[in-house]
Amino acid sequence: MSQSDTLTYNYSFQSLLRDSGNSSELFLANYSELPEYNLPCFFQGSISNPYILARCLITLANVVKSNFILTQAQLEAMRDPIVTVGAGHIRFEGFSKCAGVYARVDVDESSQKDAFVASGTTNVDFNQEMISALGKVSKNTPFKLHVGSKALQVETKDDKVTEKKVKLPTRWVKSLTAVQHYMAHSTLYATLNRLQAIQLFNSIPKGVIKTDYYLIKRANRYNFSPMPQPHTLLIGAINRLRLLEPLLPHITKLKVYQHQDGLSSTWQLYFDNVIFSLTISRDAYRGFSGEGTQLESLLQELDEETLQRFSNFGYANETFNPALLPIRIGKDSKEAMMLTSKLSAMGLLGYDIESGSYFYRQLPFKPSRIWSLNPRLKGAKKLIENNQVQITFNEKDKVEARVQGSGVEHLVIIQNNQARCTCQWYSKYQNSRGDCKHILAVKEISKNA
Repeated sequence: MSQSDTLTYNYSFQSLLRDSGNSSELFLANYSELPEYNLPCFFQGSISNPYILARCLITLANVVKSNFILTQAQLEAMRDPIVTVGAGHIRFEGFSKCAGVYARVDVDESSQKDAFVASGTTNVDFNQEMISALGKVSKNTPFKLHVGSKALQVETKDDKVTEKKVKLPTRWVKSLTAVQHYMAHSTLYATLNRLQAIQLFNSIPKGVIKTDYYLIKRANRYNFSPMPQPHTLLIGAINRLRLLEPLLPHITKLKVYQHQDGLSSTWQLYFDNVIFSLTISRDAYRGFSGEGTQLESLLQELDEETLQRFSNFGYANETFNPALLPIRIGKDSKEAMMLTSKLSAMGLLGYDIESGSYFYRQLPFKPSRIWSLNPRLKGAKKLIENNQVQITFNEKDKVEARVQGSGVEHLVIIQNNQARCTCQWYSKYQNSRGDCKHILAVKEISKNA
């Protein structure tokens, strides 16, 4: 099927959905994990570099079953990869149990042979049978991949393993909104060849590591060091990088990206036609699900009409261009930028750090449910509804307000886009995990004051 045929088929399918009598059902906004009427097959074809893809998927599975929080009470059940097909790409995504490590495998169009490609997303369970089948794949093993709305199947000469769709963990939905935000605010820190990368990872200390480590460069060699220096990259819990060690002998290069405030780092491994990305949070105990960096964008929910217009032209993995939104959804540029922010905060936009662009993700989850997963958002809305916010000063670049709490009154000051609050939550986290509910409420009210 040609690319034009695929686009025509996708458009016809979207039109079928809109004309099927389910006008109240939004193709994006009313997912219940996955729509029952979704395509039975998104991808069917062979992979030209099966050995590399199999190793990347095993590493992704290792990330998904990993946990870097040592408290037993915080252990969770094993999680499962998200698989998205569309725009010539196949993407596998997953988080560690603690949600502090995000991994993604990108397979581009040149790796796909005799393939049927549509557009869609599913979430499957990689159990031991699948891992065993992937472990037996060699460079010359015939490797066929089938991805559909209900299952994923891997077929080799000796094995045929099918994994069925499972529910997407709600914690992952919250994590997706934070990790892509961090990736979008990261810049390239270093590029290493295979030898440099192997030498670097050989410098990871053995045993349990309890101190922070930094990436440093001396002459033409990179090393990990427990001592900070000017212009070094803070890694945090360095033991999480050991997940990448099995892949290093096969890479062509490694790129390391640093978040502008040091809240995360992204380690991108390059192979022929395959990219493996690992993004780790600043600290092992800080999962991406609790960051709340984009809560302000979610205070006002998107109306169904706007979401429907967006769903009419959004295909999985397609590069997202905010400049085209005013034309496609009939909004002005300011409204389009607000919509971009909201879509990003809802997890419907992922971020490709290599190209520096967003891509559309058909998230198999109700976006309307994402709002309810954030207690700070619910708290801010309740403060507004109960008239517990009093703006005392609002001029130019400064806003002051008093917010009623439980037996106490909090002072909120927003000046030059910097916000402060006298509550305990702000005192503990400052601005590192987004705004507290009091600041969120004041920002929303001051917009219309």
